Amino acid sequence: MRVLPALLLLVLLQSSESRRRSRAGEGRVRGRGRAAVNRRQTTQCKEYEEAGEKYLDCQDRQLTTVMQDWPTDIHHLLLARNKIQVLRDNMFSQFTQLKSLDLQQNEISMVEERAFSGLSQLTTLLLQHNGLKTASEEVLLPLPRLSYLRIYDNPWQCHCSLDSLIRTIQVPSNRNLGNYAKCAEPLSLRGQKLKTVSADSLCVDKKPDGGGQSGGVRPKPTSRPKMDATSMCHTYMFPRPLLDCSHKDLKNIPSDLPSDIVKMDMSRNAIRHLRSKPFLLSKELKHLNLSSNNLQKIDIAAFAGLLYLRELDLSNNSLRYFQYGVLEDLYFLRTLSLNHNPWTCDYNIHYLVYWLKHHPGVSYTGLVCSEPAEFRGWRVEDYVKTYNGDCPKDKQNDFEISPGTQGGENEAQETENFW
Repeated sequence: MRVLPALLLLVLLQSSESRRRSRAGEGRVRGRGRAAVNRRQTTQCKEYEEAGEKYLDCQDRQLTTVMQDWPTDIHHLLLARNKIQVLRDNMFSQFTQLKSLDLQQNEISMVEERAFSGLSQLTTLLLQHNGLKTASEEVLLPLPRLSYLRIYDNPWQCHCSLDSLIRTIQVPSNRNLGNYAKCAEPLSLRGQKLKTVSADSLCVDKKPDGGGQSGGVRPKPTSRPKMDATSMCHTYMFPRPLLDCSHKDLKNIPSDLPSDIVKMDMSRNAIRHLRSKPFLLSKELKHLNLSSNNLQKIDIAAFAGLLYLRELDLSNNSLRYFQYGVLEDLYFLRTLSLNHNPWTCDYNIHYLVYWLKHHPGVSYTGLVCSEPAEFRGWRVEDYVKTYNGDCPKDKQNDFEISPGTQGGENEAQETENFW
């Protein structure tokens, strides 16, 4: 009779232990579920539509690969500033409608030959600012419509393994493939553009240098290549072409500015003197940000070539006045930001007021006297009116403007806010 109670007690203990393990297991499963949800949230991308085309913005997501649950009917995939190291075969094959693929500023050091398989509609491929050293033309074969390829700021090794890619981008009809890309090795070719380097010289057998013997000849060291906009700044093509050169400690406008850029950000640098004609080839530029540069002087022809510029931001600089003629090339300007500059209210400031009066379609802000002390805080327009006030009516020049007139109250307003 004693055995039966003992057996019942044992069964109850086992049942209790089983229930406890079950609850613990459920807790672990729920924990894994929450972790999985969190991972999905941290890698969640922004999907939107613009001009009838679908975009998937997955920038700055710490991604190392492409996720399988992404929508496949997108036209533009933005993957800049992630942690992708290798582009595997068929990595993007599900995105058959893709027109542009932005992979710049990752850690890509290898592209497998069929990485872009399935992308027969792709026209734009951005691979700049990565760690690519070599690649062959095979990677481009699945891209029959490719017309725009950016591969600069990669440490290209201009040896025989790069021969086929160089020959491909040097075909005259491929004029927008591989522009600005340069050799990093060998030393004798460092700084030369892939577009112009002699492909015939890449696979020529090299004679040994003598293994350190006296007969060996070392190549002469080359000078450090000149830094240009493509190597110092970041270029984004979608949703509109943007050259981002902000926070680069620039002292001058970099050379070789891309000619197809619509928006350019040169803010927060150390450009004190804007010299003549730095934007001469930037004929498509519509938005230029030069704010926060401690800018003190602007040469007369500094904005030459910017015929279609719509928005100019010169705020938070050290400008006191404009030389006569500085603004004469800005025929289509609509927005001029002048805030936080120490404008000096003397005769030199009259040109700026005169120009604004004769361009009523320009909306402007921040034109307030800082010096001399007697006019500090005055609107510059009011100072000019006072300046002319002592003159007889028939002798007053054309600088006087109506009280209260402000460029911000005119009818021409930009509908887009790009900055």
